Amino acid sequence: MDKTPFVAREHELQLLTDQWKQERARMMILYGRRRVGKTRLITHWIEINMPRALYWVAEPTSSLDQLRSFSQTIYNFENPGGAPDSFTYANWTQALEQIARLAREERLCLVLDEFTYLLAVEPGIAGTFQNAWDHQLSQSNLFLILSGSHIGMMQRELLSYQAPLYGRTTSRVLLPPLPFKATREFFPRYRPDERVAVYAMLGGVPAYWELFEPGVGLDRNIRSQFLSGINLFHDEPRLLLQDFVSEIHNYVAILRALAYGYRTPKEIAGFTGLNDRHLSMYLTNLVATGFVERRVPVTQGQSSRLGRHFIVDPFMRFYFRFLSQRQVQLALGVHEQALAEIKKHLIDFIGANTWEELCREWLLRAGASGRLPFMPDQVGSAWTRKAQIDVVGINRMEKTLILGECKWDRHPIGVDVLKGLIQKTDEIVPKEGEWKVFHLGFARTGWSNAAIEYAAQVSRTNQEGGNWLGIGMELLDLGKVDDDLGKWN
Repeated sequence: MDKTPFVAREHELQLLTDQWKQERARMMILYGRRRVGKTRLITHWIEINMPRALYWVAEPTSSLDQLRSFSQTIYNFENPGGAPDSFTYANWTQALEQIARLAREERLCLVLDEFTYLLAVEPGIAGTFQNAWDHQLSQSNLFLILSGSHIGMMQRELLSYQAPLYGRTTSRVLLPPLPFKATREFFPRYRPDERVAVYAMLGGVPAYWELFEPGVGLDRNIRSQFLSGINLFHDEPRLLLQDFVSEIHNYVAILRALAYGYRTPKEIAGFTGLNDRHLSMYLTNLVATGFVERRVPVTQGQSSRLGRHFIVDPFMRFYFRFLSQRQVQLALGVHEQALAEIKKHLIDFIGANTWEELCREWLLRAGASGRLPFMPDQVGSAWTRKAQIDVVGINRMEKTLILGECKWDRHPIGVDVLKGLIQKTDEIVPKEGEWKVFHLGFARTGWSNAAIEYAAQVSRTNQEGGNWLGIGMELLDLGKVDDDLGKWN
């Protein structure tokens, strides 16, 4: 029995079912970062649908050893008595010919998990699969799933234009982390603010969630999982980076800089000591990993000189902000001091990162559901050299803007924040055209009576500026954001 509940993934489960129900050969490429739940997704789908399935997982061993393992898996599928220890097909072509025979009359799902281990030691294996697919497998009743965690290798060897299997896959799934709303089911005893804290530390990676005990307090989980001498998290960033780059030291320095709030190349270079020529290459490579993103104000184009870099993976962001430089301290058992430092700065860390991201997600989904006066076609943040606004939704065709301020304080937020939002609007609204603007306020514990009265007044009087007209203001707290994200798909 599974130790933890299987949550979310309704879309991916339905996609697997749809592909299985087809009456012709199908090939799915399923890939995603380590521990995001690819194997759990596949095995759960097999458990609940009980298809005629042959599941094999590659291991980091020699090609001959992997061929023997795969051969014996096929033999055991046909002969439950068990294969002789020495049994193996002569080559991969023979093994795939046997798969084609097994799928000739009756539908068969073949799962090759951790396929990148095989790609690493058998460089021609993708070509072997291409030949088998073109001549036999595509004429069979096979549903083939190739799954792997090394995203770069999966893209290069299976999905790129030059890859042997290019154009033959019928579906490709880059499995994303779980959304925040899934924390409701996984951590049912935690308050919304505690679940936001969990998400700020672990992101949506199911294998990380499983290490937290949902029945104990947050401090205890932080102490046992992040601050103890031996745990998964200490080596995880290195393993994640090594899927993309071989020499990680300079990348670690850049990630630390980003985690501490250095955003521009000039700021990062000052923190790391790297020269501009090399820094540009490192940043480009980090963006390619998906852990880092270059953002520009959502009101401007990608060529904007105001571009800034951010760590977008919550776990990597938390690790390099709070744990990366504390390894000696943790090894010496100085846990309480480390815990105190984390708790001291966690509120600001969440407010500047995860809370803003959740509010942007709320804006995107609220617009799509018709919850707002108009629907933005792009959501992000915006800044100039004089002002910054945390949450911005823009529709350029309609000349509409939604501007929102986010606060993660423990107490209700006062009216000055909202007045400041109105004052910054002139600076953020694009200069060309006449715009309609709707304002939002997001606060963890809600708003003061004066702020609520001010928002009502703004909605009644329609504030305006140089080339914009305000059409209202709405205030939300964490409870409302959490409830809405929980019910929206």
